[in-house]
Amino acid sequence: KIGAMGTGAMEFSQPDTLGNAIALSSFRGKYVLVEFWASWCSPCRAESPNLVKAYNEYKNDFTVFSVSIDVQSARQKWLEAIEKDGTNLWPQVFNQVGGTSDASLLYGKIGNIPANFLLDREGKIIAKDLRGLQLEEKLKEVIENKN
Repeated sequence: KIGAMGTGAMEFSQPDTLGNAIALSSFRGKYVLVEFWASWCSPCRAESPNLVKAYNEYKNDFTVFSVSIDVQSARQKWLEAIEKDGTNLWPQVFNQVGGTSDASLLYGKIGNIPANFLLDREGKIIAKDLRGLQLEEKLKEVIENKN
């Protein structure tokens, strides 16, 4: 099943804030949290401080790959949200909805956001929908205890 635990993450490439394509596979060798969010989503924005904290603590072995599902006309709001929330520490990409590389469809048609998938160093899904302390606890488990 797409997006199921233990399966390999589906590869995709999307444009970042500068329009450069970034591929998910470019982060192999690190734990990666693929985070689906939108600038208008209050629960997504409320999760930003937790992501920043986890990133700062584990950035040697971990990164976040944020995928915005904002509509194209909201691009400026997306950029402002990244700046305001301090989530410009890691790659932020804009999902190309409806295209052949629509990341939200590749992961089982993301319906509710925030939604995330934690990938191991080889790109396999090892956890889903981690929030707040759950993310830190999981990172501590996999990074500190299994190095």
